[in-house]
Amino acid sequence: MTELEDFRREIDAVDDELLAVLAKRFAIVRRVAAFKGPRGIPAVIPERIEAVRESCARRGPQLGLDADFLRVLYSLIIDEACRLEEELIAGQTDPEPSQAAPARTRRGRRL
Repeated sequence: MTELEDFRREIDAVDDELLAVLAKRFAIVRRVAAFKGPRGIPAVIPERIEAVRESCARRGPQLGLDADFLRVLYSLIIDEACRLEEELIAGQTDPEPSQAAPARTRRGRRL
């Protein structure tokens, strides 16, 4: 059982890294919203969304990651980024991240 626990600790450490990287990405999203808002640039730019999603899907297999999985994963990340940008641009969200974000749902499922 200790070997399994070692694996779990490794996974937990990687999960901590993933969370830190996501927090960094969303901090940049907040800066992007601050840039776009006063310039009238829309939060959602479909061509950019597609380019990011497909770029990651193309690069993933070189790292042993399934392209379809990455499309789904990046759809979730991008959807949240667009939602946050739209709220920030509309002034509905505090530009500083809160400690307790509300639960999000996607297509009726709790995330």
